[in-house]
Amino acid sequence: MPFSKLDFEMMSRAIQLAKGGIYTTHPNPNVGCVIIKDGKMIGEGFHYRAGEPHAEVHALRAAGSNAEGATAYVTLEPCSHFGRTPPCAEALIKAKVSRVVCAMQDPNPQVAGRGVNMLREAGIEVDVGLLEAEANALNPAFLKKMRTGMPFVQLKLASSLDGKTALSNGVSKWITSPEARQDVQRFRAQSGAILSTSKTVIEDNASLTVRMDELPASLKSHYPESELRQPARVILDRQNQLTPELALFQAGGEIIRLSSDSSADIQVSLDTDGNLDLERALCQLAKEFNINHIWVEAGATLAASLIQQNLVDELILYQAPKVMGADSRSLVNMTGLTEMNETIDLEIKDIRMVGPDIRVIANIK
Repeated sequence: MPFSKLDFEMMSRAIQLAKGGIYTTHPNPNVGCVIIKDGKMIGEGFHYRAGEPHAEVHALRAAGSNAEGATAYVTLEPCSHFGRTPPCAEALIKAKVSRVVCAMQDPNPQVAGRGVNMLREAGIEVDVGLLEAEANALNPAFLKKMRTGMPFVQLKLASSLDGKTALSNGVSKWITSPEARQDVQRFRAQSGAILSTSKTVIEDNASLTVRMDELPASLKSHYPESELRQPARVILDRQNQLTPELALFQAGGEIIRLSSDSSADIQVSLDTDGNLDLERALCQLAKEFNINHIWVEAGATLAASLIQQNLVDELILYQAPKVMGADSRSLVNMTGLTEMNETIDLEIKDIRMVGPDIRVIANIK
């Protein structure tokens, strides 16, 4: 059946609600739900944290007994299995709703159409596909991991306008503005893990945590600090250079060391060139540590490796209004290109000012 104007309005509201969990739900998806009856909203909710009630449960609690005969709008197919919480499809059936509208089917193999079938078998009308593209955009990391077994990788880079990341003597603080660094904290807070190298950690004595005092005021006003998670820190440490006195270890939180050494948290094999097998490492992070969203902050060598191996889903580039000169360090260590068809082409998704800096978000073609 064709969707009505009211259907679009209610699903749009559900999608907006789902965004309330983007800093707290990992590794679960962001999901919103709205329940209406006789054209009026009687309940709404969103999933806030893994292990806590799903969006449908919050909305059904708000609706109470009035949910009988109502229509529920959900941004993702209701789950059909017992996990850390009971199945939402079963809750909707018990509430005796008459119709469920799903923006999209859940790619989780434990669901994947089973929730829709359960509802239909109970005599509930189910429609799927309303604002599907917008619903997909809510959960790129969750969807990628479910569909491919690989995490969603965002690579953050920062440079001068002429593409330099540090002076020839290594000095790099600070190229970008406080506003750009604050924006980075927001991205860190959304991720499940921050990936870097022992070289970067040692050179900057970096803790790689979310610095709560630098988060945007608008974010802090909506989330108590205790509710925001610290992503795991994943460090490529091929030469076993990390030592306990580094700020990385003083900050607390989970640290995952990747190395070919047997003492590493994840032992990664070497490729034919003697480098760590990055694709396998990312796959292991998704499978063994349930990480579906990785934010990368590292130097030009790792950046080049990830790009050239087609492991980057999204590039986040901050460019400061500075010119640093030819002998300064370059953004990405790629050499030996002799033809234009060997270059890396980008598809720019968003470009805007962040303070005095330019922020570009792009896909790698």
